[in-house]
Amino acid sequence: MSKVIPILPPGLRVRGVRKRLGHATVLDGIDLVVARGEVVGVLGPNGAGKTTLMHIVAGLLTADAGEVLVDGLADPRRREVRARVGYAPQATALYDEMTAEENVRFFGRMHGLSGAKLRERVEWALEFAGLASRRHDRVGVYSGGMRRRLHVASALLHAPPLVLLDEPTTGVDPQSRNHLLEGIATLRGDKHAILYATHHLDEARRLCDRVVVVDHGRVVAVETASRLADRHGGDLEAALLALTGTELRDR
Repeated sequence: MSKVIPILPPGLRVRGVRKRLGHATVLDGIDLVVARGEVVGVLGPNGAGKTTLMHIVAGLLTADAGEVLVDGLADPRRREVRARVGYAPQATALYDEMTAEENVRFFGRMHGLSGAKLRERVEWALEFAGLASRRHDRVGVYSGGMRRRLHVASALLHAPPLVLLDEPTTGVDPQSRNHLLEGIATLRGDKHAILYATHHLDEARRLCDRVVVVDHGRVVAVETASRLADRHGGDLEAALLALTGTELRDR
């Protein structure tokens, strides 16, 4: 008798999402899918709508139109849906006066973990962050790279099906960056769906199964990083500039 392999729903499905902030249309009909066991990169210039998209998927903002499904469930504002999301925003959210272990234990309890499961996940997070030997040091004395690694690990404590990472390697040294990328790559095997926003094009090549290029709140390309680059002589930056233009966005 053949073995029946269960088919998992996509970790994330976004359909026609629109959002206005003030007089500006920030997202203008975004569609994307992230499967379990897949890393999808979100690339685009500043102001393209990447962080707003993350906030809507995390349930921190409400879309004006469209639908977001997390693990097949609608409306990420609902508690049971938000529990399936791990979000590491650009700004680190840690308590400087607490140790690394105290921080991750606190966030684990916030996610409803307790007892042996909490202890197991705390140990996992400290190992993931490469901070098991520094668990009793206050976070306030940590370097930027150490803080960033702990920040990302804290978002993963509850083993969420969907992981949102918004420029997770910003401001870290090459060693911390490599450690984070290696750790994130292992999440594929655990069947997490990962949406990964970055400005580091080498990270997109190394880590992402596909990239979604966003500009002016719209998806302008969905492709593997290598195929996108191949259209411009192997230069991914040239491909992005061709898609999004060279005009400065931070004036």
